[in-house]
Amino acid sequence: MTGFHLAQVNIGRILAPLDSPELADFVAQLPEINALADRSPGFVWRMVDDEGEDATGARPDESDDLLLINCSVWESVEALRNFTYHTDHLRVLSRRREWFQRLAEAYQALWWIPAGHRPSIAEAMERVALVREHGPGPTAFTFRAPYPAPARSERV
Repeated sequence: MTGFHLAQVNIGRILAPLDSPELADFVAQLPEINALADRSPGFVWRMVDDEGEDATGARPDESDDLLLINCSVWESVEALRNFTYHTDHLRVLSRRREWFQRLAEAYQALWWIPAGHRPSIAEAMERVALVREHGPGPTAFTFRAPYPAPARSERV
């Protein structure tokens, strides 16, 4: 145990408003997938908006009502990878093009945080910006280019 957890953020621009018929199936699956995450091995925390169910009311860019954010904390890259690609989450993920625009820039970042820390929207967006501007590195990386957790004595 290193004393660090893995934070993840992904952002996406939905094709229509959340209350539209085009997004109804996506919105209907959110409670199930969030509950699945909450009980998955290695899950620590997920960001929720003021309503407390999910983060669909949070806006990472106040000028863009269609940009959504998902941010969570896990014990390890492996725990997050298992949830993402080896549970029913993959069924929803495989349909993302039905609900989200294809973004030309990086839309995901992973980074190590001290255990107990909860990332803010601003912090999460800064990590996406790091991947966009510099590519994966020890302060912001991706599943394809993961970095190990820092040694206990290192700061992040």
